[in-house]
Amino acid sequence: QVQLVESGGGLVQPGGSLRLSCAASGFTFSRYAMSWYRQAPGKERELVASISRRSGTTNYADSVKGRFIISRDNAKNTLYLQMNSLKPEDTAMYYCYAHGDYYYWGQGTQVTVSS
Repeated sequence: QVQLVESGGGLVQPGGSLRLSCAASGFTFSRYAMSWYRQAPGKERELVASISRRSGTTNYADSVKGRFIISRDNAKNTLYLQMNSLKPEDTAMYYCYAHGDYYYWGQGTQVTVSS
C-alpha cells in the first residue's frame, strides 16, 4: 500500500521556520522525483519545489527561492522542506507528491504563518 505521510506543519510567527517531512512507503522512493505543493483557501494548488531522484536537480517557485530548501534522504525514504523566513502568504496546506511511473499524493500538513 502506497503511503505519503506529511508532518511538521503548525502555527509559526512571521519570520519563523518550519521543517516539513514526508515519509514514503509502498513504492521505490529512489525511483521517483518528488515535489512539494501547497494550496491556500480559495486558491489553486501550486508547485513549491521539486527534486530529482538523486537530488541532483532542484527547482523552486519564485515566491520561495532563497527561503525554502527541498531535500531528500533515499536511505530513509523521506522528503523534506526546510522553510525559513516564513511569511503570512506561505499559509497553506502543504502536500508531497511523487511522480514517476505512477503518481502519488500525500494527505497534507497545514502551515499557518500568523502573529
